Amino acid sequence: MDVKGLKEYLAWLYYQYLLVTCSYVLEPWEQSIFNTVLFTMVTMVVYTAYVFIPIHTRLALEFFSGLFGGQHESTVAFMS
Repeated sequence: MDVKGLKEYLAWLYYQYLLVTCSYVLEPWEQSIFNTVLFTMVTMVVYTAYVFIPIHTRLALEFFSGLFGGQHESTVAFMS
């Protein structure tokens, strides 16, 4: 893909972003505040998902393995 085509594609994506968020009607300073708040919220959601999803997945797997007859590690060690 050439540079001009890439530049036009990115401009089209930005235009779509402006249309979807309806931020094309905002003043430039309002757009910068809106974009900052949106970027901060998306960053916080991604970070929280990165930190907590593996923990909750592991706990869910432990719960369901115990529910379907699997033994916990502490139970196996206790009976041996």
